[in-house]
Amino acid sequence: MRLAGRYLMNTYRRPPFVFVRGRGCYIYDHRGRKCLDFLGGLAVNALGYSHPRLTRVIRRESARAVHFSNLFHHPYQGPLARKLAEWSGLDRVFLTNSGTEAVEGALKLARLAAHKRGTEGKNRILALENSFHGRTFGALSITHPMKYREPFAPLLPGVEFVRFNDVADLEAKFDDSVCAIVIEAIQGEGGIFPISTGFWSRARELADHYGAALIADEIQAGLGRTGRPFAYQRHTGLPDIVVVAKPLAGGLPLGAILAREAFAETFSPGLHGSTFGGGPLACAVALEFLSVIEDENLLENVRERGSQLRSELTHFANEFDFIREVRGEGLMFGIELTVEGKPYVDGALREGLIINCTHECVLRLLPPFIVTERQVHEFARRFHKVLSKTKRPGSVPAEPADGRNRTALAASR
Repeated sequence: MRLAGRYLMNTYRRPPFVFVRGRGCYIYDHRGRKCLDFLGGLAVNALGYSHPRLTRVIRRESARAVHFSNLFHHPYQGPLARKLAEWSGLDRVFLTNSGTEAVEGALKLARLAAHKRGTEGKNRILALENSFHGRTFGALSITHPMKYREPFAPLLPGVEFVRFNDVADLEAKFDDSVCAIVIEAIQGEGGIFPISTGFWSRARELADHYGAALIADEIQAGLGRTGRPFAYQRHTGLPDIVVVAKPLAGGLPLGAILAREAFAETFSPGLHGSTFGGGPLACAVALEFLSVIEDENLLENVRERGSQLRSELTHFANEFDFIREVRGEGLMFGIELTVEGKPYVDGALREGLIINCTHECVLRLLPPFIVTERQVHEFARRFHKVLSKTKRPGSVPAEPADGRNRTALAASR
């Protein structure tokens, strides 16, 4: 911690813990203290920590080759691409290092497809209010909250934000100059807000009508988090491009752009690339990750444990009047409070629970897919103590700063 304070850039506020190992749904600090991780490494550790099948593959492949240049084939990129295509219903894959890099590549692909169709001025991008897509310039440009964007302005031109789940606003802003609309099927960093079926369907219709790409950001909600392979699968109509990352390689850096053939074919050699994206070690682990989900029927566990967790949280909402709303699907939940959330995150850590807070008042839960019935009960017991014992902090506004009624919008789903 002393060396981190001296030499690392000041970009995180970290509590005074040094975590040194993990197993299953638990992590341990340098003093041996055990914590139940219900944040899952921010949705990365979907199989928990030290999963034996992932560990076995890492040991095997690290002894063979960690990296080959993307100028050559290796045994795992093709099979992984096929598996992702099968899960998503799309056709082709480009492998990246991270989610934000996948978003950047998706925007390039959408813009390139518009250019190759010879449409003049077709370069606008629509994104949603309350969205979060990453920290690089393109991804940041389509991220809505000003606290992320304003310090780095000016950002990319041609981006416009649509009111969340507002079909009329979508129709007003969509025209022939739009090359892409980017949608999180469930807004994660934004507070666990699901997109409505009506909004998704209309976005699909408008994208088809105007020849634009519908891009689904599944970085946090995808690859099983909701109990489906992808969160957009609760709606009718495939996206044109999908971006994934977080859990894909079980904790190793790996992301992907998935696309329908009509868009994927616009990329040709030299137009896009990545030095590290899709290396043999990361791809082998990603294949094993997807196989574990299938072999152990973990999507069913996500649905069952998600139903159990929702029941527990609903009881808490009835008991504690400062809980405004519980939202989520599968193992992705937001608990919106009428008060500041950080004291409850701190209190949870003291009780041996890892959670976090987004949007200042939404407690976020992203437990691993392997979480057991007993561990959900353990979480509920500890979390009840946190809600009971924490001194109630100051209230937050009933409406967000932009005046939208979140509860009404969430209900519209």
